[in-house]
Amino acid sequence: MDDEQDAELRNPFPSPPSHYTNYTTHNLNLLKLLRERADLENADVNVNQHEVLADQTDVPDWPLTQLEKPRVDWILEEGHYNVYGDTWFLKETIPSLAEMGGNQLYPADINLDRRPALLSVLRSMLVTYSSLLGALLAPPPNSSTDVPPEWQRQVEWITVLAQNIMASANDLRPVQARANLEIMMKRQLEIRKEETRAIHEKCDSLEMKLGELQKTVRQSQTSIPQSESKAMDIAEPSRIPSISFSAVPAEDVLRWAEET
Repeated sequence: MDDEQDAELRNPFPSPPSHYTNYTTHNLNLLKLLRERADLENADVNVNQHEVLADQTDVPDWPLTQLEKPRVDWILEEGHYNVYGDTWFLKETIPSLAEMGGNQLYPADINLDRRPALLSVLRSMLVTYSSLLGALLAPPPNSSTDVPPEWQRQVEWITVLAQNIMASANDLRPVQARANLEIMMKRQLEIRKEETRAIHEKCDSLEMKLGELQKTVRQSQTSIPQSESKAMDIAEPSRIPSISFSAVPAEDVLRWAEET
């Protein structure tokens, strides 16, 4: 027992229920055979499985019908289902103050305007708080009387008013979450628009710079031929005459080579 408790303390997740071990292949085959022989869909569910499965071995003592899959139509009809002892609702709803056993002073319908009732609750709380201060300054009552003191009644009424304010605030949490989500989405949209605007401005500036560069390149291309023609005119008068080696006879070349 101590080892199991130590394991529970070491394991951050709870251990699974013990009846999950019943879902063995043998038990599932027995359930299938029981369903075929007893016609569980039309017959009584409390059929004696030991009599029906008398020719089988290892028939469990607990009812095999526990291994049946949950009925989805029943879950939809009831609005909730049980899993390992926990009840889960198909549609999560926030219980109202009246459903929890409190004294609800504002209308339960969300579509109705609750502001007049909540303003009355707030005014009543301020008046009750003032009365509570007066009751605290009053002399103590006689100990022989069974009537509760005035301050106690005022505190109880303030508790009821505070519960109404907190419950109404909890009822407005989905509306507040929806409004906050809308604000966040609008802000993200504005940020995207600002980023897109900045990208367009950057693209426009780059296009202007590229246009200026193209204009500069065109001007430089038009000025290059004029400078080349001037350079050719200057270089032609000072050209060095070339020497033709074809006029030297081959015999003179051979003689010069032998002498050297």
